[in-house]
Amino acid sequence: MVFGRIRDALTGPPTLTGPTVLPTYFPVTPVGCEKHADNLFTCLSTTATEKARDMEKAGYSKSYYPDIRARQEKERADAPPVIAENKDVDLSALPSPDDNPLDECRMFVAYYKRCCDRELKKKKNWLLTEPYRVQEEYRYKKEG
Repeated sequence: MVFGRIRDALTGPPTLTGPTVLPTYFPVTPVGCEKHADNLFTCLSTTATEKARDMEKAGYSKSYYPDIRARQEKERADAPPVIAENKDVDLSALPSPDDNPLDECRMFVAYYKRCCDRELKKKKNWLLTEPYRVQEEYRYKKEG
């Protein structure tokens, strides 16, 4: 743990390449990464959520599903512009369609990713990466 902190101090702050995305193991909080996980969860619950809601209000919401994404793009093209021609509005404060709400937490995601990549390899955190099977009686019933 001490060597990890020394290595972190020598290498400097972590950087993310490409767009800001959450790691596949995201909700995991391994032992040793509690501080970074708390900072990330706090940022996601406040700043990123507010930006995502502002984008939804402006009509810039995105979906991960292709059929819904195509419908949203069609509706957005047909709809009139959300912002009226008002000279008093500061356009730099408004969200744009290409904004990523996670960019507000980019630094916290980088620290969380670096810490989890290191700590999840340790034996005490192996259980967090194990897949688990949901028993049949606890699954949702399929209709039809």
